[in-house]
Parts: sequence; C-alpha cells; structure tokens
Amino acid sequence: MPLLEVVDARLARQFIELPARLHKDVPNYIGPLENEVELVFDPAKNPQLTNGEIIRWILTDPGTGTVLGRIAAFLNRDAPDVLNADLPTGGLGFFECVNDQAAANQLFDAARQWLAVRGMQAMDGPINFGERDRFWGLLIDGYDREPNYGMFWHPPYYRQLFEQYGFQLYFKQYTCYRTTAAPLHPSFAKRAEEHAGTFRFDHARKSDLEKLAQDFHHVYNLAWARHTGVKPMTLDQARRIAQEMKPVLDERLLWFAYHGDEPVAFFMSLPELNQIFKHVGRRLNLAGKLRFLWQRWRFRQRRDKKMFGIIYGVVPEYQGKGVDAAMLVYARRAFLDAGYADLEMNWIGDFNPRMLVTTRSIGATIVKTHATYRYLFDRERPFERSPIIR
Repeated sequence: MPLLEVVDARLARQFIELPARLHKDVPNYIGPLENEVELVFDPAKNPQLTNGEIIRWILTDPGTGTVLGRIAAFLNRDAPDVLNADLPTGGLGFFECVNDQAAANQLFDAARQWLAVRGMQAMDGPINFGERDRFWGLLIDGYDREPNYGMFWHPPYYRQLFEQYGFQLYFKQYTCYRTTAAPLHPSFAKRAEEHAGTFRFDHARKSDLEKLAQDFHHVYNLAWARHTGVKPMTLDQARRIAQEMKPVLDERLLWFAYHGDEPVAFFMSLPELNQIFKHVGRRLNLAGKLRFLWQRWRFRQRRDKKMFGIIYGVVPEYQGKGVDAAMLVYARRAFLDAGYADLEMNWIGDFNPRMLVTTRSIGATIVKTHATYRYLFDRERPFERSPIIR
C-alpha cells in the first residue's frame, strides 16, 4: 500500500481529516480541534521542534487513493527518554487506521525504521510530540463515554492493532469521575477545621494571571519535576500556560493552599471544553470562533456543567498532612455554587499509587483508561513497565 510522507498542504489536509471520517458514525466521538493538531507539526509554533525532529505519513489504498491510515514519529533530543543511554526511546502518535493489521503494521514499521536510523532502541505510543497533557495514550476502556478535551477517542480494535504488532503496556492512564454533590468523607471537614488557622485556601484570580503563573510554577516544580519523565517548568512556560487558559478558565476552579505567602498545594480544573467544542465544529476559523463564543455563553448559564481536573500537586514538605483534603472542602463548595455537577480527572498514571489513593478517598471511580505502549526494537530484551513513583 502506498505510504506517503506528508510534505504538502493536500497531504496534510488528508492527514487531519482521517479520524473524523473513520469515526463519524460513533455517537460519543468528539474530535480534537484541527487547528491544535496542526500546531504540533508547525515549526514556527511548536517550540519542541527547536531541538527535535518529526515526520508523518498517510497510507492509501492503491486502487482508489483513499486514506487508510496515518501516523507520526518524533523525537525531542532534550526528552529524558531520548537521553536515556540504556534505552533511548522515541515516540509515535496521531495513529488512526482502518481495521486492518497489515495496514497498521506498515505504519508502525515506518515509525520504527525512522527512529532506529536516529539511534533509538524503542518507541512509545501513541503519545504526543510535546507535553503529556493532551493527545497522549490509547483508549482501551470507556468507549461509551465522550472524550475530554485534549484526549483522543479510539475504537476498540486499535488495541488489537498495537498489541498484535508487539507493543507492550508501559503504563495506564486513568480518568476518574465523581459528582460534586456527593459528600466528602467527614475526615475532610475535620482537616479543614484543623488547618483553618494555619493555612489559607483560595482560588486564583483571572485579573492577576502573573500570580497564578508564579504560584503554579512554584508548586509544580516542587511537587512534580522530580518525577521520571517530567522536566522542571520555567516561569515563562507557566506564564504561557496561564495566558492560553485565560479565554476558557473559570477562576473558581483553580484552587491553592497557602502557608503564609507560600503556595503549597493546588487542585486546578477547567470547564470541560469538549462540552462546548462538540457544538462548534472541527476548526476555530472565524465562523468557529463566533460559534465558540455563543456556545461558551450557553455553557456558563447551565447548572449541570462538567469540569475536568488538569493537575493536582502538594509540595513534598506538606504531603500526608491533610492540606489537600482541607483545600478540597473549600473547592467543592465553590464548584457547587458555580453550577458544576460533574468532575472528571484526567491523566492519573498507574505508576502514581498515591494519586490513585487520593482519587479513591474523594469518592471518584475509574471510568476511562488510556494505555501508553512501548515497543523494544531488540525483541530479545526483557521488557520493564514504567517505574512506580515512591
């Protein structure tokens, strides 16, 4: 089957349009914004490409020219997995394919060969060329639920295509759900009472994005940057994230705990944007932006809104002291007052048992599972799962 490198606008358009065509009859399918996928491959707009390489292909039917599949391969020379001297690992992503193992194998082979030439000994996928917060993982459970913003919906047969090729499970990423009306365990209120005089709990202010960026940067680097595969964040990166969130953020969903003036914990959520974008369309052109403004206004009037948690963290010095539990008592009240009925928390890795304990403690249950797979080029080498965070 002809495998074509995407080198012009026509092929790029075919690459972008494939998933909507494959999944158009699936009631729960919500595709990503095409503009955001295109940004990944734009050297002028993706800073990861400064010290990285990326390539993408489409696979076509030899008789009709119909696109049967797509894939991208990439490596960022600053990424910890690429720099791992024992097992330099590249990535593949944006995989979509008809239910045909031979077609999938041809796509996987192309990615593997391209990465091997560049010195890689393994490949992870499907992942994103960038941060883990979006376009990461293969859906393997929860097909009956709509995807959250930044996450792909995949059909069940994709799992078979990956595993029959030889990919092995590296880690799982869970999406957990709870209603905000469900009460928290009484111990949470006790913690809030105990910490009322020592800690201050407050949400961010949209009018002060600089403080939001600085507080987020401080807690993130202390709570997360020490973990495998997570790089420290610069203050400029935090500022950029705050600016990117500004059009859609609801300040009542961004909560911090402070000890004196120091931020020591956060629980940050956003309105679940796919509940807006599913009414907007696949592109944020002028017409799409106008539809977005209208649908955003309608969403804000609702009292059954859905939110999704994007990140949670506690500075190590304050872990295990109940500060996060107290913070959630205040946050939950604000969520209810703001009309958020449902909460989904994305991207909880099975390598992070403490976070899984936290989600269970607030009464959340797993409703979706994504998998990140790894393929070792040396098929005789023993396979190891992602290490557990201790």
